[in-house]
Amino acid sequence: MQLSDLLGAAVTDQSGQRLGTVTDVRLAVHCDDSPPSLFGLVISPRTRSSYLGYERSQVRRPAALSALLRWRHRGTFLAMWRDMHAITDDGIVLRQGFERYSAVLRE
Repeated sequence: MQLSDLLGAAVTDQSGQRLGTVTDVRLAVHCDDSPPSLFGLVISPRTRSSYLGYERSQVRRPAALSALLRWRHRGTFLAMWRDMHAITDDGIVLRQGFERYSAVLRE
């Protein structure tokens, strides 16, 4: 599987409730020479589009575009890779009791 296979995948919880769509992935970069590892998935309940870099907390210009993208992605969250229950032909299932984390990247 390639990471790009996850982008656009539908996400549900174990009860089958739709949570959104994978719009991005987050990687953990390690201090040693080991390759990056998958840290989590960014899931948007309203759109399949990317944040286009506006998930970074300091990016605010142009203001109109920033406001539009933040509005479109309201409710977007980061789900940790450890919270994945299954990857199926229908999409991704999060485990029961998963936590929603902020998708905003900070300096």
